[in-house]
Amino acid sequence: MRDTRESRLLLVLLIAIAFALITVDIRAGEESPVDGARQAAAAVFGPVEKGVATAVDPVANAIGAVRDSGERHNRIAVLEQQNAALKAKLGSDEQTRSRIHELDEMLKRAGAGQYGIKGAEVIAIGAAQGFSWTVTIDAGSKDGIERDMTVLNGDGLVGRVSTVGPDTATVVLANDPDFTVGTRLEKTGELGFATGQGDRALSVQMLNGKAKVSPGDRLVTFGSRGNKPFVPGVPIGEVVKVDPSRGDLTRTVWVRPFVGFSRLDIVGVVVMPPREDPRDAVLPPKPEAPKPTPTVTVTVTPSGSASVPGTPADE
Repeated sequence: MRDTRESRLLLVLLIAIAFALITVDIRAGEESPVDGARQAAAAVFGPVEKGVATAVDPVANAIGAVRDSGERHNRIAVLEQQNAALKAKLGSDEQTRSRIHELDEMLKRAGAGQYGIKGAEVIAIGAAQGFSWTVTIDAGSKDGIERDMTVLNGDGLVGRVSTVGPDTATVVLANDPDFTVGTRLEKTGELGFATGQGDRALSVQMLNGKAKVSPGDRLVTFGSRGNKPFVPGVPIGEVVKVDPSRGDLTRTVWVRPFVGFSRLDIVGVVVMPPREDPRDAVLPPKPEAPKPTPTVTVTVTPSGSASVPGTPADE
């Protein structure tokens, strides 16, 4: 295209339209008028992303072995067998060992919570759908994935499914500023709402302004009606700061997520909720504090028969 006055005007017009669509999309949120176009794009480009990821990743087929783990609740034994098969398929290099560990931990979390999951791999990140914290996974409607399903990994809550194509799906991460999830404090059961803060700690509004909360306390998901978008009991994070109580009806605490959102790789989409609320069962046991080493004090008592320097010995 020649650099003419008409071509410049066309470029300016296209940029203006793009910014207008982005603004409308962000403000409308879930009811965005471009959501249909986004789903159509996922249907067109999703298979390409998935094919490229599979071609360059030798572990992709192995991850697919856990795609059907969500058919029944009581699948712990089957998951363990699948996990053993995965280990046999995978190699022994350092990266592979790390991914095996991720699979191990994810299957443990799923087993502890009795979640039926579909295994998936993160194949794209970024702001393809706007200025938000999202990732694309290589599982879609063909794999039984639906909108507003919970996504987790071996560490805890990853996010929720927001857009689904035939072969891929978009996941809004728990640290997205528009992400909100109901929380429950370990042991005490105090309820609250966690909101994403980007690369900072999650902000949690405790419903009880007088709730006793301390750094180190842990939170899990409270769960949603119909288990969408969140199933109960998924680990969220650990309290790192508690704002002083000023007599307000609510209280703010700051929570460090268990999940490292910048290094996501293998995830599981919960396609079948647990029969019962697992409460705190999905949280790993807290490490025991090291026992203090006993100190031995030796006291030397002088003997009565010992000679004192400068004194004659007894005859």
